[in-house]
Amino acid sequence: MKTNLRIGEVLEEKGYVTAEQIRQALAYQKEHRDKRVGQILMELGFVTEEQVLEALASRLHLDIVDVAQILVDLKAVGMIDRELAEKNLLLPVSVKDHNIILVTNDPLNYFALEEVRQQTGCQLKICLSEEAPLKKAVSYYYAEVNARKAAKQANVGFDTVGAVDELEIENLENADDEAPIVRLLNSLIERAIKTEASDIHIEPFEKETTVRMRIDGVVTEYVKIQKNIHGPLIARIKILANLDIAEKRIPQDGHFRVALDEGQVNIRVSVLPTVFGEKAVLRIMAGTAHMDHADHFGMDDYSYAQFAPLLNCPNGIIYITGPTGSGKSTTLYMVLDYLSGRQVNISTIEDPVEKNLPGVNQTQVNPAAGLTFDVGLRALMRQDPDIIMVGETRDGETAGTSVRAAITGHMVLSTLHTNDAVSSIVRLEDMGVETYLVANSIVGLVAQRLMRKVCPYCGQVVETTPQERVFLGEDVTTIHRGAGCPQCHHTGYKGRIAVHEVLAVDHAIRRMIIEHASVEEITHYAREHQKMRTLKESGQILVEEGLTTPEELMKISYE
Repeated sequence: MKTNLRIGEVLEEKGYVTAEQIRQALAYQKEHRDKRVGQILMELGFVTEEQVLEALASRLHLDIVDVAQILVDLKAVGMIDRELAEKNLLLPVSVKDHNIILVTNDPLNYFALEEVRQQTGCQLKICLSEEAPLKKAVSYYYAEVNARKAAKQANVGFDTVGAVDELEIENLENADDEAPIVRLLNSLIERAIKTEASDIHIEPFEKETTVRMRIDGVVTEYVKIQKNIHGPLIARIKILANLDIAEKRIPQDGHFRVALDEGQVNIRVSVLPTVFGEKAVLRIMAGTAHMDHADHFGMDDYSYAQFAPLLNCPNGIIYITGPTGSGKSTTLYMVLDYLSGRQVNISTIEDPVEKNLPGVNQTQVNPAAGLTFDVGLRALMRQDPDIIMVGETRDGETAGTSVRAAITGHMVLSTLHTNDAVSSIVRLEDMGVETYLVANSIVGLVAQRLMRKVCPYCGQVVETTPQERVFLGEDVTTIHRGAGCPQCHHTGYKGRIAVHEVLAVDHAIRRMIIEHASVEEITHYAREHQKMRTLKESGQILVEEGLTTPEELMKISYE
């Protein structure tokens, strides 16, 4: 490989840039020394990334690869320092007979390539990749390597049974980042965030502890660690979450934050005693950067058109309903972020505060100090609020106070655990809220579910089976299904999309509530007069569009 080759020369040879454009880029580089010429040419709009890669591949006889579709050997990844890989965007994908296949975005970065040769003692076969997917892959695989390495080191470091209790209390409270348990927990959290997992489960059993992660709604086993490590690991989690490390007989809840390049991420902690020790579940409060229809609160155009007018009501209560893990809190935060742009006073009472919103007064419940949802909500009423958000309606007192706030001139947003939108009315009455209060306070009910999406990398069209046509309709003859690939961890699914059922409570429905109409009657009215789409109907549209599968639809269908 020619070692004095310049990117400008390569692009000029291909006719993608002119000598004048190269001159402009070099002049620009004098003021921005940290940027390479190729990057500057792209920033100035003289050339695209695809053109740069194509020119380099042609000139240097290299292959352009889709890094998302490559099966990566973690052994190869571990042969190069993480700092070197992240700084120079290098990803080793396989190693054999002292030869490494290395994916890079810049094959002219000879100093970095030479350092790789020195670190590994191997010859390099270079492949090219676009910058964005390569950066994501480097971040993901090094998080994976570090987590497994930390688990292995922790296992080696705790061979003996003794002094575990002493380690928990004395050594972990002020432990530095180099402590094996600290590294293990940090790497597990990093790995969970990089893989977009929603939860980390640390589960003790008789002979070992299993760490599992929930990705796209499905729990998968990740790593096993020695039984001896379990106590110190739980103790470290408790310290971060400000829990009582000496108390092991009762459940405890807390939260802490971790700092990332993208900002801070909140992690909710739940610790529960089991027969073999304390189980910990860490809920990762992720952002909405990769959400479908993020500008419409995660709703499609049809649901958004039904929901948006509800936010213009001067008072009343809107419930977002669904089971645990259906994205209710995420939807609420997006709505609050939108409402914060108005000239209003917004106050919340939450457990815990999952995301900090600018311009919103957020309060966290503290039952130990007597600050419950009900007490906090009553206090917020005296804070001159226009909009109140109650994180979760758990009991009759909170429900009663919420609906009274709604009928006294406030807009209230909250979540409720019900199977569909209309069932929320029955649920509130079961909590002891008077029927007339329910009828006069509610302005809207939204049921929400999350469905796994077919992997875009390995999805393929397949014919429906007779059983599927019975479920979907005889006219649905083909669907999309993922075959399984490295990008989706061979599950056939990647990411999730929300489906909604939106009910606007009008005068007719208020009268039906007061007259104790059945759920079926109210649903029939809403479908006929409001054209309300049920969860199943919304999900079926996604199946027919090839975004998800009948199996995912069956999980949310109650018809």
